[in-house]
Amino acid sequence: MSQDSSKSLGKGSSPPGPVPDGVIRVYSMRFCPFAQRTLLVLKAKGIKHEIININLKNKPDWFFKKNPFGLVPVLETSQGQLIYESVITCEYLDETYPKKLFPEDPYEKAFQKMILELFSKVPPLFKDLMAGGNGGDSSAQKAGLQTVFSSLEEVLTHQRTAFFGGNTISMIDYLIWPWFERLSAYGIAHCVDHTSKLKLWIAAMKKDPTVKALLREEKALKNFLHLYFQNSLEACDYGL
Repeated sequence: MSQDSSKSLGKGSSPPGPVPDGVIRVYSMRFCPFAQRTLLVLKAKGIKHEIININLKNKPDWFFKKNPFGLVPVLETSQGQLIYESVITCEYLDETYPKKLFPEDPYEKAFQKMILELFSKVPPLFKDLMAGGNGGDSSAQKAGLQTVFSSLEEVLTHQRTAFFGGNTISMIDYLIWPWFERLSAYGIAHCVDHTSKLKLWIAAMKKDPTVKALLREEKALKNFLHLYFQNSLEACDYGL
C-alpha cells in the first residue's frame, strides 16, 4: 500500500479494532510531512502496513490514547505497542525490519543525525511562512530557510555525493525530503536557487521509486493548505 485514499476519522468516530498479525498500522494524515517520513520508510522497506487517516482539525477523543499529544504519525503493532514522533517511528521501523536505511557504522549514523539537527529549523520556518499567508512580511523566514539550505549545500559539496548519506538514498534523505517536496506548492522554490548541489539532490530524489509513489500533486497541496489555515474540517480530506 503506497498511499491511502480513505477519509479521515474525526470526533465521534469509533476507534479501529486490533491490528492484524503480520501488519503494522500507521495513523496518518494525507498531507502531513511528518507522517510522510514514516510512510516513506514503510514503502522503502516493503513493510506490510495499513493506514488510518486522522482528521487533525477534528481529532477523535480515542486518538489521544494512541498519542497524548494528538499528533501523527503513530505506529501501532499487533501486540498493541504504540510508537509516536516521526523520527522515533522511522528509527523503530529501521531497527525492527530488514533492509537498513540508517548506516551500521556508529559515526555515519551519528553524522546523519547531525544533518537532521541542522535541518530541524526548517519545519518551524515552514509553519511560520504558511500561517502568515500573503498578508505579512515573510523575508525573515525565507532568509532563515536559505541559511539552512546553504548549510546543507556545504554538506553535499564536502561529501561529493549525490545523497546526504553517500551515493545511494538512506534514512536522512527520507527524513528531510517531505519539506523539499512542498517548496513549489508553497511558493518558495526560489529559496534553493543559490544551492546547485541541493537542487541536483532534489532532482535525484524525485526519481526514487519510493518518493515517486508518495508524491502529492502540487495543486492538492496548495488547496489543502488553503483549507487548513481556514480551519476547515474538510481540509484533511481534500480531493476525496
